[in-house]
Amino acid sequence: MARIAVIGAGMGAMAAAARLAVAGHQVAVYERGETYGGGVRRFEREGFGFDTGPGLLHLPAVYRDLFVKTGKEPLESCVELSQVDPASRHVFADSTDVSLPNASRAGVVSALDAALGAGAGERWSDLVNRARDVWDATRRPLLEEPLRDDWRTLARDPYPAVRRGLLRRGARTLAEVADRELEDPRLGALLESHALAYGIDPRDAPPSAAILPYVEQTFGSWYVRGGMRALAHSLYERCLARKVEFTFGAEVDVITEKDGRVSGLLLVDGTEVDADLVVAGVDPWVLAVMVGDSPVAYTRLYEASDVLPRLRRPRARFTVLLALRGARPAGTAHRTVVHAADRDAELASVFGTGGGPAERRAPCDRPTVTVLRPDDPTQRPDDEHEAVTLSVTVPGHAEEAPDSIDWSADGVAEDFAERVISVAEAAIPDLRERLMWSEIRTPADAADETGVAGGAVPGPALAGARGEHLRAANRTRLPGLYTVGGWYHPGGGLAHAGMSGALVAGLIVEGDDWRGSE
Repeated sequence: MARIAVIGAGMGAMAAAARLAVAGHQVAVYERGETYGGGVRRFEREGFGFDTGPGLLHLPAVYRDLFVKTGKEPLESCVELSQVDPASRHVFADSTDVSLPNASRAGVVSALDAALGAGAGERWSDLVNRARDVWDATRRPLLEEPLRDDWRTLARDPYPAVRRGLLRRGARTLAEVADRELEDPRLGALLESHALAYGIDPRDAPPSAAILPYVEQTFGSWYVRGGMRALAHSLYERCLARKVEFTFGAEVDVITEKDGRVSGLLLVDGTEVDADLVVAGVDPWVLAVMVGDSPVAYTRLYEASDVLPRLRRPRARFTVLLALRGARPAGTAHRTVVHAADRDAELASVFGTGGGPAERRAPCDRPTVTVLRPDDPTQRPDDEHEAVTLSVTVPGHAEEAPDSIDWSADGVAEDFAERVISVAEAAIPDLRERLMWSEIRTPADAADETGVAGGAVPGPALAGARGEHLRAANRTRLPGLYTVGGWYHPGGGLAHAGMSGALVAGLIVEGDDWRGSE
């Protein structure tokens, strides 16, 4: 039995902790904040409840497996899961409106043909079929196995080239896929919105990013009654049931090393924690390792190593929570995406124009806004009210650094929230007259709550693009130190965090040569 210290109580860290405890290890979690869940938070006011992190779950099989492997109660005994239908509604810049059914390829084809014209559905279906090839080629090495030392095999994009006449033409980016294969800019906006939602720039994302709509369309979109916070709570309860110890308000200063391997933690308050193994589930930019008498930047553990591609700092999320009077209308879509009026202006605002020095960002005038309207009695005071969440992908927070926005500056958040609400009126025409109050959550708020630099939200790892969209391996160069969660392999998102926990537990329980379950 090993003493294992886990840094952070995010979803990936708790997934690893539960699995390691079941394997017989003594597991203790140290969390700088006062609660668990990482970015999976809930805001409550006057009987209204809102998710302030992810609002939907994809690939629920990941958590079904976690709960089966860590106890007798399956996932559905702990939370109430339901598929949302339609999976999403899309309102494009020209006011075209289409609702896409959940996990129905034929239904999606019919809906797109009806809204965008004959042939639109088939073009989209052809793209999704090619994305299935990406899924088949990368599912195991990218999602179910630890990142191998020969990770460069994932640097080659598995998205198949499209035949044009006698030639096959391969797109270099997701944006080129949209332009070459989909033809209609509305279909292009639909494709790119999946990348944008994860903070990925479609102009430099590999074509393999087409896997994002494939996964959603194939495996469906799921909602947890009570919001995603209910899933985090159930995982926390599972950890407690398996004797995992939690210490909140315990910020880690450095990871300690002795005789060439990890030896424990030193907390900010001076507390020393001895451990045989350490699992770090936090932002790689905020920790250091004490080697001898000198702190070494945490990211140095990967420099000149074959287990780290490139550390990218991802984008963040701006959220507006709306308390509305009046009942949620029957037939309302759970999720509506209102697409940006000017695609190029939005991408420049969020990711920059490229090719020059980093410039100071400014919020987009009319961004892509995701509107979540769950039909959940636990999220509203009664059936005569409705809780609505608006979210936008934005640059992270920094007071002075380029490539960011000072979200704490006077009026910045309030002015942008007003623009976001105006965009959302395309999905909720009577929003203004129904609005009782709103609450703004910026990347600065996320940074304060989670300790993540800039309030950034990591996206999933992607194959291709020379490996620039992969994540750091779960095993570091310092023996006994492992990494877990969205910042590491296989990347961000609820499902990927759960997978990361399984990978770390496999490496520790089975050994560093473990290659994943068959």
